[in-house]
Amino acid sequence: MKAALVIMAAGLGSRYGGNKQVDGVGPGGEILMEYSIHDAIRAGFTKIVFIIKDDMVDLMRTLCGDRIAGLTARDGEPVEVCYAVQDYSSLPAFYTVPAGRTKPFGTTHAVLCARPYVQEPFCVINADDYYGVDAYRAIYQELGRLPQQGKATMVGYLLRNTVSAHGTVSRGVCHVEDGHLTGIHEALKIQLFPDGSIADVADGQRRELAADMPVSMNFWGFMPSIFDQMEEYLDDFLRALPPEEIKAECLLPNMVGDLLKKGRLSVSVLHSADRWYDVSPGPAGRCPGTGKASRKRNISPHAAELKRRIFSCIPPKNRRPGG
Repeated sequence: MKAALVIMAAGLGSRYGGNKQVDGVGPGGEILMEYSIHDAIRAGFTKIVFIIKDDMVDLMRTLCGDRIAGLTARDGEPVEVCYAVQDYSSLPAFYTVPAGRTKPFGTTHAVLCARPYVQEPFCVINADDYYGVDAYRAIYQELGRLPQQGKATMVGYLLRNTVSAHGTVSRGVCHVEDGHLTGIHEALKIQLFPDGSIADVADGQRRELAADMPVSMNFWGFMPSIFDQMEEYLDDFLRALPPEEIKAECLLPNMVGDLLKKGRLSVSVLHSADRWYDVSPGPAGRCPGTGKASRKRNISPHAAELKRRIFSCIPPKNRRPGG
């Protein structure tokens, strides 16, 4: 089965102080995306679509795109590599971007920018997260069972496995019944406290969250028919924005939640017991975990464990991503 891996890498990386999606984590400076791509190709994916900013095309080709284009997919065909630019030119003609707006319009808009390159079942991931090899196998198999319209899938993670002691995170909090998503809402500021409790602390309030509740990490599986619904949702989102709004984003979990409420989409939930890893930094100018000054850009304390986990899954002769 032909299937595309759509990687959202156009984010500003503000939590990292730069483009954290393109900082190396491997021993040879390999970027995190390469390991996700390696896992996806082994699972059966045949196309890679990078969603990036317009000034990142040459950089992405140099970092990994050209090398990935030389790989062979599991079906024996060359891996196809595409570059989708997320910018304002793809917004509907009726909408005028307000002066002062610099942020992209969120993950729904990002995936829509990949539409010209995706005609097959596809999954969506964040560039700066590592999801675990088993998740790619599971979602590839589930994509093969989806009908052309009306159904989607996602990989859900336990909240306790996706929080950080080094800052707040945003997650799609999921409600699941009989293996299907019944509701989802975006919690934008989830904090892990020293006593082990977890709460959403957005707006200065504290809303307790269960550690074993399932959450979305933006690991979605869709059929190409979803693009029509995404376009409709983005249009409605933009029409409802006040003219002076310069920060609001159109988010995938909210789009999925809206379709669920309207009965227009059914989403199967694949469960993962894996722990989430990313490359977010510790406090600026200090080595995470030690507090010692560092002249290098900080990376998460997760990075060493992340490298160990990745390399434990790759045979020695293939330790270079994509080998």
